Amino acid sequence: MSARKGGKQVRPWAAVLCGVVCLGAAACRSAFIETTVQNDGTTPVHLIEVDYPSASFGMQTLDAHASYHYHFKVQGSGAVTITFLDNAGKPHTATGPTLTQGQQGNLKITIDPSASVSWGGGLSSGGR
Repeated sequence: MSARKGGKQVRPWAAVLCGVVCLGAAACRSAFIETTVQNDGTTPVHLIEVDYPSASFGMQTLDAHASYHYHFKVQGSGAVTITFLDNAGKPHTATGPTLTQGQQGNLKITIDPSASVSWGGGLSSGGR
């Protein structure tokens, strides 16, 4: 069955097919890791750099009890590392989980008052 609109035939199955394709395209998304760097210390930390497979991000200063949010897509595989200077200028480095291409989820990096780093969150393989 078809209907006429403005002299052209509109086929219901074509409209349904178009709707399914649009919904399918909207459901597809790239796998990203939502990352939070949290400073639970009582003083700021400085020159923070987070390295992950094929790239990095960072910030100049992260104030006490502050957090920084960033998302990225994993290209390749390797460990996540964080380097930073405490308020006295002492450098710190910590190695976190190993990431693989296509992973997605949440990663929380917490710097405690003694400048120790803990890693949390939930990561999956990125299957749709």
